[in-house]
Amino acid sequence: MSKPSEHQEKQEQEEEATAEAEEQSDDSSEDEAAGNTEMDFLRSLFSSALGLGSAEKVLDELSLDGVARYINSGKCKNIICLVGAGISTSAGIPDFRSPDTGLYANLQKYNLPYPEAIFQIDYFKKHPEPFFALARELYPGQFKPTICHYFIKMLKDKGLLRRCYTQNIDTLERVAGLEGEDLIEAHGTFHTSHCVSFCCRKEYHLDWMKEKIFSDTIPKCEKCSSLVKPDIVFFGENLPARFFTSMKSDFPRCDLLIVMGTSLQVQPFAGLVSRVSKSCPRLLINMEKAGEADPMLGLLSFGGGMDFDSDKAYRDVAHISTCDDGCLALADLLGWKAELEELVKNEHIRIDSQDRKEKAGESKGAAAKGDPASAEPKPKAEE
Repeated sequence: MSKPSEHQEKQEQEEEATAEAEEQSDDSSEDEAAGNTEMDFLRSLFSSALGLGSAEKVLDELSLDGVARYINSGKCKNIICLVGAGISTSAGIPDFRSPDTGLYANLQKYNLPYPEAIFQIDYFKKHPEPFFALARELYPGQFKPTICHYFIKMLKDKGLLRRCYTQNIDTLERVAGLEGEDLIEAHGTFHTSHCVSFCCRKEYHLDWMKEKIFSDTIPKCEKCSSLVKPDIVFFGENLPARFFTSMKSDFPRCDLLIVMGTSLQVQPFAGLVSRVSKSCPRLLINMEKAGEADPMLGLLSFGGGMDFDSDKAYRDVAHISTCDDGCLALADLLGWKAELEELVKNEHIRIDSQDRKEKAGESKGAAAKGDPASAEPKPKAEE
């Protein structure tokens, strides 16, 4: 009778070890990403030194035309998009780092010790007011997706999009028609919120948070009265576990990487450009070149950064323009321009119509409650 009990005990120990490993996985994900980046560098170093792993040249020309011909060839079926704040600026949402118009350059009114404090978790827990004041200005639902957002949606509709990895928290990818499975929101999202208490972690949805923010109320948990924070990643917090698990399966299969509207300065997101195969073409659509390898390492063919201009360049294309103009230019070369412009036009009409209906409903609701500001003025009596 002892053998079954020993087997059962062993099984229970294995289950406990598995559960413990799963609990620790979130905490160790950033360390793992850093380790993977170092390993990528070492692999590249040794393969270059030994003359191994020579890459196949896929594009017939290092230009937007070359990328378009590759997409139209039918050989490109797993496109990954990496996007940042630059794809949302034409919607009216500021980016972070532009010297005069960027978000960090215009935070003086919040009396912060330094601009980044508004997104630091320790500062937020003590002083949540600046973040929620900013959230009121930038809240999802006040902006419409851009041409670039709808270009990514077209890639999905045509069966070419493997995944969109976004640094943005504005949820415009979702508004444009991408669903949860299509997206990796690397820096989190306003779509859901949670109580910050580890003992509670009650979840709240977008409409609940919106009502709190626009009523000038600091969101507090209905269960334990702790702060409630949108599920965006603050400095001092780990990226979502799904970022790391999806990264491992997506990037080895990628056959075209399109990078748009990001300076590629924030890790571990910036390191994603080096996770595709050596043969995978990479297109950057941005106002300036980004993600380039260190010049000294580039001379030796080390590292996984972008290489647009050296004699060894064979797969990286930089199209310097706004993200919308770049997507229109690529759509034109693909024969999709008219379809893209029609999609943007119809979707913006739909969103405007929906907004009018919602505002009309809110006005009727306020009038029914006797709100004098929303009631229609009575006609003057004839004299």
